[in-house]
Amino acid sequence: MAPGLPTPKKYFVTAGAAEGATPLNAFDNALLAARIGNVNLIRVSSILPPGTEYDPQLQLPPGSLVPTAYGYIISTTPGEIISAACGVGISRESFGVIMEFSGKCTAQEARDRIERMVREAFEHRGMELADIKIEAVEHQVQRVACALAAVPLWY
Repeated sequence: MAPGLPTPKKYFVTAGAAEGATPLNAFDNALLAARIGNVNLIRVSSILPPGTEYDPQLQLPPGSLVPTAYGYIISTTPGEIISAACGVGISRESFGVIMEFSGKCTAQEARDRIERMVREAFEHRGMELADIKIEAVEHQVQRVACALAAVPLWY
């Protein structure tokens, strides 16, 4: 059997929001605000590997390929409130589950939705939830804005 890709050993939960001249610039600036703007994101789904260490101060090497679960919203409607949130449900004995959400709502509403989603994911898997880590951001659009939340995974 051929060797697979390495399994990440560390992660953090982050969120950022920003304006930009274009939707792509707003997205890029939100990535920078979330401390993940100088890496290449590889979008992944929702499983945190067993034994992965939470490291909120983790520094990612520029240009790295970084497996990341993320959600974002871009708006060009001045005055609109946009938010994004990511959460990680942690199990003591197994893997974790990552959930992401973005929408036209407050950060608290996004945070509450993430918590419900994580709890449901654990319930449907028959797993015991030991802890939840959530980050959320809210932004009132001026011209072109992005709100983004993410869980980058690292080795």
